[in-house]
Amino acid sequence: MIYYGHQHITNEDIAAVREVLTSDFLTQGPAVARFERSVADYCGAAHAVAVTNATAALHIACQAAGLGAGDVLWTSPVTFVASANCARYCGADVDFVDIDDKTYNMSVAVLEEKLKTAKKLPKVVVPVHLAGQSCAMQRIWELSREYGFTVIEDASHAIGGSYQDNPVGSCAYSDMTVFSFHPVKIITTGEGGMVLTNRRELCEGLQLYRSHGITRDPSRMTRTADGPWYYEQIALGCNYRMTDLQAALGASQMTKLDAFVARRRYLVQRYREKLKDLPLRTPFCAPDANPSWHIYIVRLDLERVKKSKQEIFAEMKERGIMLNLHYIPVHLQPYYRELGFAEGDFPVSERYYREALTLPLYYDLTDAQQEAVVAALHEVLG
Repeated sequence: MIYYGHQHITNEDIAAVREVLTSDFLTQGPAVARFERSVADYCGAAHAVAVTNATAALHIACQAAGLGAGDVLWTSPVTFVASANCARYCGADVDFVDIDDKTYNMSVAVLEEKLKTAKKLPKVVVPVHLAGQSCAMQRIWELSREYGFTVIEDASHAIGGSYQDNPVGSCAYSDMTVFSFHPVKIITTGEGGMVLTNRRELCEGLQLYRSHGITRDPSRMTRTADGPWYYEQIALGCNYRMTDLQAALGASQMTKLDAFVARRRYLVQRYREKLKDLPLRTPFCAPDANPSWHIYIVRLDLERVKKSKQEIFAEMKERGIMLNLHYIPVHLQPYYRELGFAEGDFPVSERYYREALTLPLYYDLTDAQQEAVVAALHEVLG
C-alpha cells in the first residue's frame, strides 16, 4: 500500500534514541535543549520551546500572547481544527478569514477588508502555511502593526521552507512560529511540536506555560526561596514537556532535513509534469515562497470529472494507493456550527473542499511508486 505520508527512520535515529534510553535522563534532561537549539539555529530564531505536539504549541503560544476571555483569534478555515481550538482553550472566540484561491492560504486581501470593517479586532491572527507554502507574511505583519494583533504562524507543515529567502521559523514577520513533528510531517519526534520566537519575554512565557506555570527563577518568585528545592506556581500551565527520547529523535532527524525537503521538491516537480494532462489543478507556488511540501494537494475539475470523490478514493485504494484530504473547513465542523458558523460563510474554502485531494508525498516514495500513483490517476480520472 502507498500511503499519503510516511516517516523515514534511520539506524542513526534509532541509535540516538537508544543512547537516551541508557542515559540518566529520559525526560527533563539535556536532549531537549539540544533539539531546541538545533531548530532555532537552522531557522535563525533566537529562542525555541519544544512541547508534546503542535496543538500544545499553539495553546501556549496563545497563552504567551495573553489571549483570553473576551478576545478573538482569526485563522484560516482550511486547516486542522487545532489552529482554531487553541483559542477556545484560552476562553477566547474564533473567527475565520477565507483563503486565496491560488495558494489556499489565508487571503491577505480578505484579511485587510475584514480588519477595516470588523466590529471587534482580533488579538491574535494565525496564518496557516498549508502544504508547506508560506503565507504572504510581510503584508500580514504590516497589518498587525497597524491593527495591533499578535501573529502566530502555524507552520506545522512548513519546516525547511522559506519566504523571501528567510527560513520559515525565523519570525522575520511574526511574533511566534509553530512547528509539528507528527510522523507524517517532514521531520518527526513521534509526536511533538515547537514554538520559535525572537522575543525573550515570549520565550519565558512559553517555558512557563509548558511546565505547569511553575518557575524556579528567583526573580519571578513572590518571596525568598525556602531552599534549593523551592519552586512556585505563578500561572496556570500544563504539562506539555517533550521527553528526551523524542528530542533525541528530533535532533537526529534535523541532520537530514535538507535531504528530506530536496526529495519532496523533486517529487513535486515530477507530479507537475506528469499530471498536466489530467482534469485537475496542480499546486501554485507564490514567487516569494519556496515550500518544503509536506503534502501535495490537487483540485479536481468537477466539470470534467464525472466521478464522486468517494468513488475516486475507493478506486485508488483498490489500486493500492491511499489518498487523503486536507482539510474539511473548520467552520463546518459540528462544534463550530454550534457556535454560529454555517455553510456559505467562507465560499472559497468550501469550494476548495469540494475539489481537493491529497496525493502521496514523502521522502521514501520511490520514482516507481510515484509512477504507479500517476498511472492510477490516469486510469481513474481518464
